[in-house]
Amino acid sequence: MTQYRPPLLNLPPVVKNLLIINVIMLLGTMVIGSKFGFDIDRLLALHFFKSEFFRPHQFITHMFMHGGIGHLFFNMFALFMFGRVLESVWGSKRFLLYYMVTGIGAALIHTLVNWFDYMSMKNALDAFINTPTPDLLSQFVREHVGPVKPWVYDFINQWAEYPNDANTTNQAIALANRMLEGSINTPTVGASGAVFGILLAFGMLFPNTELMLIFPPIPIKAKYFVIGYGVLELFLGVQNQAGDNVAHFAHLGGMIFGFILIKYWQKNSNRFY
Repeated sequence: MTQYRPPLLNLPPVVKNLLIINVIMLLGTMVIGSKFGFDIDRLLALHFFKSEFFRPHQFITHMFMHGGIGHLFFNMFALFMFGRVLESVWGSKRFLLYYMVTGIGAALIHTLVNWFDYMSMKNALDAFINTPTPDLLSQFVREHVGPVKPWVYDFINQWAEYPNDANTTNQAIALANRMLEGSINTPTVGASGAVFGILLAFGMLFPNTELMLIFPPIPIKAKYFVIGYGVLELFLGVQNQAGDNVAHFAHLGGMIFGFILIKYWQKNSNRFY
């Protein structure tokens, strides 16, 4: 008589433990935040290296943090669906190495892109401080900050009525500085970089496997799904729609590092995996 085993118990060890760790980390973050008022993201989420909260270990720990149940669910669902197949093919050690390399690689790409954004924002801020005007502040907000609360534009409009008022000008400069500080202190969390690396690997190993999209509900081959996702992330990243809170270049970075690692393995082996 065959004993029934729940699906979770049939998972390969790395995928199973990654699922457990990520769930525990989210629950722990919620409990610690509500019970003790401690923001664990300050310690474990990835911060830009110019931030006072940046620590090197965050390049790893941010992969096990998530912004909420929905964020966790979609990442872990993809890990469950595609990661178990890859671990079964590659073995646990190679799969764990791939997961970590793509996750850390995604964080490095994200940091690099943030550096360019920071330099652009800092140059615009310096130009504004050199010649503070309501128009320049409005342009700074539109191009480098994105959607803001209505009071910000109310303040700019009020300043425009008295542009030579020294007190209001100093308040405007302080506001712009706080916006830059807020930008570099914004944390990044999630396993999305590694998950996108997993999607890339699945598409390369099983290119003709058909996946069923949720919307629209049509089948699509894995290779086209991965290519489409990569192009979409590149487009959204270049568009740089501030305020969507999605690290598009990190997703793309996970794919890039995954592609490089797979090609390296392929070159140094007489088989694909």
